[in-house]
Amino acid sequence: MKGHIHILGICGTFMGGLALLARELGYRVTGSDSNVYPPMSTQLEAAGIDLMEGFLPEHLQPRPDCVVVGNALTRGNPAIEYMLNSGLHYTSGPQWLAENLLCDKWVLAVSGTHGKTTTSSLLAWILEYAGMAPGFLIGGVPANFGLSARMGDAGFFVVEADESDTAFFDKRSKFVHNRPRTLASNNLDFYHADIFPDLAAIQRQFHHLVRCVPGEGLIVHPCGVPAVEETLAMGCWTPRATTGIGALGEAGWRAELLAADGSAFLLHQPDGPAVQVEWAHCGRHNVENALTAVAAAHHVGVRPAAAAEALAQFGGVKRRLELLGTVRGIAVYDDFAHHPTAIATTLQGLRARSDRGRLFALIEPRSNTMRMGEHRSRLAAATAAADRVYWYQPPGLEWSLESVVADSEVPASLLGDIGELVSRVVLDAASGDQVVIMSNGSFGGIHQQLLARLRAEGSDE
Repeated sequence: MKGHIHILGICGTFMGGLALLARELGYRVTGSDSNVYPPMSTQLEAAGIDLMEGFLPEHLQPRPDCVVVGNALTRGNPAIEYMLNSGLHYTSGPQWLAENLLCDKWVLAVSGTHGKTTTSSLLAWILEYAGMAPGFLIGGVPANFGLSARMGDAGFFVVEADESDTAFFDKRSKFVHNRPRTLASNNLDFYHADIFPDLAAIQRQFHHLVRCVPGEGLIVHPCGVPAVEETLAMGCWTPRATTGIGALGEAGWRAELLAADGSAFLLHQPDGPAVQVEWAHCGRHNVENALTAVAAAHHVGVRPAAAAEALAQFGGVKRRLELLGTVRGIAVYDDFAHHPTAIATTLQGLRARSDRGRLFALIEPRSNTMRMGEHRSRLAAATAAADRVYWYQPPGLEWSLESVVADSEVPASLLGDIGELVSRVVLDAASGDQVVIMSNGSFGGIHQQLLARLRAEGSDE
């Protein structure tokens, strides 16, 4: 056993994945969090990790060799104050990862405001399919792996490069610790309003990341995105590979859509023949994610033809347009979308997939940025591809969604009760309709409640 580490905030996706990696490396791992519950708690306990509810000083007794501090922990927290007063050795999750695992790996980092989890999952799966057995740490659970993190057997490691801050003592973005050789960036938009005052502040953090990529590395990014181009114009010392959708264009890696919903496309590479891709996923945003992953995988030697075969077998990611079930002919999806751009692209993808039936969107504004009201003026327009929208006003939201409903170009309702919301959808939906539940939280357990009510109204198809 290499030593004992205690992780504060262990049940978050990143910190939970870190715990699994540390255990795999041979450390004794314990951890505490304010909410210890499945599925993360189950996964951690199965790995032999002791979990504790709350943040109590006694959780740090006997004295661990190192305390790894999650970015949700703040001064005034009893465990943090005890840690500081007792002179315990501590570090952040990203720094621990860099010093103990990434230091001798070829790191492929996937950044961007939207699509990081899906693109990281795609990239890890493409490398796995090509026989490269990569390690990875992803902010979700790819279906092809069934877990969010693993060491891997080779020198390649895929990491979801998160722009949120590192810890209470390190306000740089987490990704500055990743030190990638291959950096992929899908997009750049204003988010994390609780951390960043504006887009320019996010761009500065992204440029810190760009500064870390070696001259013999590669930066993959979309063509013609002003925020990305402005960031790279601050200084770039690394070759670039560009991506884009369209039969013509300046991008080196291009997708020519063969199906409007993105389920089939021609993959054009900078040098070499086009490769046809047919896969189970939809939406221009997922095609963009796939392009980014293929270009990044090519940097470590994966042929586009092999990548296309991998895409055809990609199982998706939990909570990223995940089909929960089809009851009475009504398809119910769970999606993590919590930003106007992500809401819009997800709905557009579902709309393009089917020309029959209606598209219902159930949306909970739950992220910190949403709760602050930063994007309220963009929310109504983001739902234009839906046939009907049900907005949920969660407890504690300090601004009213009434203005969003009033501005909606499609029929929209505002509800503050989960049971009433479920009843409305059950009454309104019919065979052939698609229902997508959009939230980065549990949404009051609405997913299973809706499926149960639909089943109670009739038999499965």
